[in-house]
Amino acid sequence: MEAVNIGDTIKIISMKDEPQYANRTGVITHIDDAGQIHGTWGGCAIIPEVDTFLVVKRKSY
Repeated sequence: MEAVNIGDTIKIISMKDEPQYANRTGVITHIDDAGQIHGTWGGCAIIPEVDTFLVVKRKSY
């Protein structure tokens, strides 16, 4: 899985047990201590080892 950073925009391909999140796009707002990725796509966190997503835009620094 590729590394992500706060501010990157991602597209969710699939989330285990959460089919309604497929194809949502959002910006990463934080990454918690467990490595789960949180963002503007809704209330569920992405679990990198389980869920599938693509980085569509890197944050410009």
